[in-house]
Amino acid sequence: MHLSRTPALVAVAAALVVLPAAASGASGPDAPGQAKDGHYSFAVIGDVPYGDAQVAAFPRWVDQINATPNLSFTIHVGDIKNGSSTCTNEYFGMIRRQFDRFTMPLVYTPGDNEWTDCHRANNGTYDPLERLAAIRSTFFSRPGHTLGDDMTVASQSAAGVPENVSFRRQGVDLATLHVVGSNDGLLPWPELGHTAPTPEQVGDETTRLNSAVAQVRSAFADVRQCHDRAVALFLQADMFDPTYDVTWANNSAFQPLVRELVAQSNAFDGEVYLFNGDSHIYNSDHPLAAGSKWLDFYGVGGSADNLTRVTVDGSNNNKDFLVVTVNRPGAEHVLSWKRIPYAS
Repeated sequence: MHLSRTPALVAVAAALVVLPAAASGASGPDAPGQAKDGHYSFAVIGDVPYGDAQVAAFPRWVDQINATPNLSFTIHVGDIKNGSSTCTNEYFGMIRRQFDRFTMPLVYTPGDNEWTDCHRANNGTYDPLERLAAIRSTFFSRPGHTLGDDMTVASQSAAGVPENVSFRRQGVDLATLHVVGSNDGLLPWPELGHTAPTPEQVGDETTRLNSAVAQVRSAFADVRQCHDRAVALFLQADMFDPTYDVTWANNSAFQPLVRELVAQSNAFDGEVYLFNGDSHIYNSDHPLAAGSKWLDFYGVGGSADNLTRVTVDGSNNNKDFLVVTVNRPGAEHVLSWKRIPYAS
């Protein structure tokens, strides 16, 4: 959920099938890790369900994703509620029951609406860190295991961040990063009497961001060791939001992660994909390519022309989900995707 940003005009691509710009040097079909078929699909959703109507529709949407042929797993990139509803245990439990209805593994990374922004009066004036603990106990009670159908994943539970998970599937290394809007949770909590981030707030953000950077390094180390074709990362925050005039004060916390993404992507000759929610409008671009304004914004040297970012539809614009296909070795690109409308 965005805070303290000024809307600006934006033109958003709406093509149903999207292919990223070519990346150089993708591994060949006989490289290690490519012996299997290398062709499967998964779903990506985010910023859902938002409000009573979507809460009522969400079971049908889960059913539709379950009924979609050939999906290996689903990833939810955060925000399981809107920014103006209460952050109750009962709501969290209801969402957990829906997540458990997925007949495939479900990987979930939290968004800011379900904990960071819960200090707001219309959210119940909760202590956000207490709500984060509730999110972890509700959705990550079995570190190293997915929701929905059980799948074993690597977890950063030893670092206190069990929601950061990673796994490898037929030449693609996938990882979630608990990085959220509201400047990664550093915007003040005035309803609790704070006009600046508290020490506890700063400590939590430091732990989460350091863990996210470590997760990125680990994913790229794995892809190189296994001679895999691509890295795919998933998080809630839109660090390159084209729909708003973003300010440094609202996005400064993301700088270390952006720098790491550039450094690791630049040193990798395969393809890199970054999936996020947060800004609610489908978009596909190359925010860290040479000449991008975001390199100057974050003060980053170098560029990452091989990084493709994809934002999923969400909030009131949540009319579809994304089906991502991992193409067989030898295809022009490792990933391609299509927006699938929810049935009415």
